[in-house]
Amino acid sequence: MKRCYSLKKNSEFQYVYKAGKRFGGRGLLLVALKSRHGVRVGFSISKKVGGAVVRNRLKRRLRECVRPLLPVLRPCRLVFVVREELVNEPFVSMGKTVQHLIRKADMLPPSGTALGAGIKRTEQ
Repeated sequence: MKRCYSLKKNSEFQYVYKAGKRFGGRGLLLVALKSRHGVRVGFSISKKVGGAVVRNRLKRRLRECVRPLLPVLRPCRLVFVVREELVNEPFVSMGKTVQHLIRKADMLPPSGTALGAGIKRTEQ
């Protein structure tokens, strides 16, 4: 995921937390806010989840889950808040959870449209 897609400043995170809507999943919370100016994504992982190595590994894996979805996402600000249950989650399951939460937040176009056609639909 390129740096131009990431939320960096604390004020950006706080704005999304205050104005965004929350969507919960297995081990992950998504705070989503519609925007006019492209897609920005941030990750929040508490020290309760684990040490620096564990937190950085989770961020790398989550960035890779979000990266293929970036071209088709609607303009929005997304913050993923990681819970402890996600530490032992397999990568495929983590990707399905991310995709499910983004669909739940209505930030992906429907599967039948030209933009949503390239994304595999996960069975629930």
